[in-house]
Amino acid sequence: MSSRIPSPHVFALAGTVVLWASAFPAIRVGIDGLGVAALSFLRIVIAALALLLVAPLAKVRLPRRRDLPMISLCGVTGVTAYQALLNWGEVRVAAGTASLLIAVAPVFSVLLGSLFLDERLSRTIVVGSAVALAGAALVSLAGGAGGFTVSALIVLAAAVVQGVYHFATKPLLRRYTGLEVAAYAMAAGAVFALPLLPATWHAALHAPAGALASAVYLGLLPSALGFVIWAYAVARLPLAASTAALYLVPPVALLVSFVWLGEVPHPVELLGGAVSVAGVVLINRRKRSRSPLGPSAENVSDATAGQAAARPAPAR
Repeated sequence: MSSRIPSPHVFALAGTVVLWASAFPAIRVGIDGLGVAALSFLRIVIAALALLLVAPLAKVRLPRRRDLPMISLCGVTGVTAYQALLNWGEVRVAAGTASLLIAVAPVFSVLLGSLFLDERLSRTIVVGSAVALAGAALVSLAGGAGGFTVSALIVLAAAVVQGVYHFATKPLLRRYTGLEVAAYAMAAGAVFALPLLPATWHAALHAPAGALASAVYLGLLPSALGFVIWAYAVARLPLAASTAALYLVPPVALLVSFVWLGEVPHPVELLGGAVSVAGVVLINRRKRSRSPLGPSAENVSDATAGQAAARPAPAR
């Protein structure tokens, strides 16, 4: 009896989770040698150049002129402001803790959608948002390296601007693919990051090789490659699978931070992170019940929530 080999898009999904999770400890390494401004600028510019090189191969179209204001909003919030705030916050907040705080970003996108996009704010969404924010408060109030500080609030501010990015991408994703929106936003973010160039030049001349390698890694892998393989995976997987994968980013980030940096999270942080993820799960479960499964514009909208990333991840 032969075992079934996972499909390429499942590997792409798993790879995205690992890449976006690894961004949090990589930021800690880069900050030590480059500082906040230089790391932010280098990561954004490297990612933008990489995506621009990939754009012809991925058949990325030029954006319409009327969409440039919304693309600019995506760039200044989800790329420039997000990177600067997250990097600034991680000066004192542990990498794993930062990943737990960033996990609440979808709450802010949902609330903004209810205010400006006429999306119905149901009781389930209100309860889920309250639960997620309560979890974020627990993480911020935990003892140890992730204790309640201004830095924890700065990371939460990064989650807020990431939520603005998710909200701003929704109208764009009706006309463009997720990869196209990511490429547009990253290019716009690079333009808005230009004031950081003088500080970057000075810092890069004196930065150790490890910090420069971290900036290159962040730009090429979590930011550029992460968005490319995420777009590939989310176009071929149902919404439930892609959304569930995003919930894995904080625990994977905690594991990578422990292995890479030796960070041990406070038990209260773990509890708060679990509460936050439970709240986001509750919100997304309600959204899935109102949307058909499959690779639609709304699916890609949820995909960009990683990052992410940060996620983005961007997030990431």
